[in-house]
Amino acid sequence: MTNEIVENQELIAQSVRDLSERLIRPNIRQWDEGQHFPAELFRQLGEQGLMGMLVPLAFGGAGLGYREYVTAIVELSRVDGSVGLSMAAHNSLCTNHILLFGSPEQKQTYLPRLATGEWLGAWGLTEPNTGSDAGNMRTTAVRDGADTWVLNGAKNFITHGISSQVAVVIARTDTSDRGEPNTAHNATAFIVERDTPGFSGGRKEDKLGMRASETAEMLFQDCRISDSQRLGAVGDGFIQSLKVLDGGRISIAALSLGIAYGAYDAALAYAKEREQFGQPIANFQGISFKLADMATEIEAAKLLTYQAADLKDTGKSVTKESAMAKLFASETAVRVANEAVQIFGGYGYTKDFPVEKFYRDAKLCTIGEGTSEIQKLVISRQILK
Repeated sequence: MTNEIVENQELIAQSVRDLSERLIRPNIRQWDEGQHFPAELFRQLGEQGLMGMLVPLAFGGAGLGYREYVTAIVELSRVDGSVGLSMAAHNSLCTNHILLFGSPEQKQTYLPRLATGEWLGAWGLTEPNTGSDAGNMRTTAVRDGADTWVLNGAKNFITHGISSQVAVVIARTDTSDRGEPNTAHNATAFIVERDTPGFSGGRKEDKLGMRASETAEMLFQDCRISDSQRLGAVGDGFIQSLKVLDGGRISIAALSLGIAYGAYDAALAYAKEREQFGQPIANFQGISFKLADMATEIEAAKLLTYQAADLKDTGKSVTKESAMAKLFASETAVRVANEAVQIFGGYGYTKDFPVEKFYRDAKLCTIGEGTSEIQKLVISRQILK
């Protein structure tokens, strides 16, 4: 790791902290209670280079690496996990899929708009009947002539499923009688613009946490798109998705790490200020040991997350390391948030203090982009090769 990377990381951290205090913290409760998606905020994040951090300068991005990217997600999520989640999904999933597998023409068309925040991206893999079993998708893309595909089906639990201007959608393309749904080469990825006839947003989910990050259905009814919107070869969509998720899991690890930091920061400050029996509760071993465990687990999650980021930046395989980082950091976020509520006592259960929101937000990290159980499956397959 060079001095330049460290300096970039420190500058990014301070810049995002300042931005978060100014634009996000004053609105957290309003956005959360109203389940309001602050679309304008993400255009502002785009102006600061945060919506295209991994995109090369030639396409209007910041041209940075995963270490800097992780740092930005951590600092956003330290204040509001909803914002960190939306920023991560836009960068790691939609934008990164086009960056990794798009043609030169596709990259030139879409990356500048996504990287600057002019357009918001969505990524459609999950369906109502397929969560962890993503290969068993039912959304189909059928050829109609040499140059046209017709999409039919539904995707759910999609970040920015309504508000995005463009989506990368993975659909089953082997629809012959002999084509089995759950095979490695049965799906293809497509870029679908919001104003395409037959493409619409569906129901918006009313969620436990991450409420300012929009989660909704995407619906396709005889949605006709040109073959020029196909990403890569026919049949490669699921394989591409697995590679995209390798990087996406690093971003969820970073999201988890930020939430854990936020909950820990609040609990530490409260424990130093709150007095019982004539002294700060931080002086009591029952509380100080909780804080010690929280700090230790956060540090371990940080090391795993940045290790995965560094491997990604050097072009090495990160399948095992990203799954480990995501698994450990997400479970750490849940444990730390739980202990933070406990340290606050009754006040931790009220909306007047921040830890109840960290508690609600943290749980999604153990589910999104592969549950903890799926991460263990990925890890075990890697170590048993």
